[in-house]
Amino acid sequence: QVHLVESGGGSVQAGGSLRLSCAASGNIFSITAMGWYRQAPGKQRELVASMPNGGSTNYVDSVKGRFTIARDNAKNTVSLQMNSLRPEDTAVYYCNVDANFRHYWGQGTQVTVSS
Repeated sequence: QVHLVESGGGSVQAGGSLRLSCAASGNIFSITAMGWYRQAPGKQRELVASMPNGGSTNYVDSVKGRFTIARDNAKNTVSLQMNSLRPEDTAVYYCNVDANFRHYWGQGTQVTVSS
């Protein structure tokens, strides 16, 4: 079993920054991708950013140039640096890890951006 622990959510005014972190632990044989999703009230969960092994980083268009995803493969962690936050970025953010040929989700962390 793989466990994901997220941290770093909170409330910020528009234009501010937050950094999310996610640590994977447990019986990990291999990780093929790490990323972040978000779900706003009344909306479907959407991919925010992903970083597969050896592949290019992917971002949803709305966050390009503002958010940066990073991985530390030695520590099995993934982070999301969020700058120039907007009220429409308000959502619950979920860490997602593809490990041992399965998908794992974090518990979610709330990000609230006020105007």
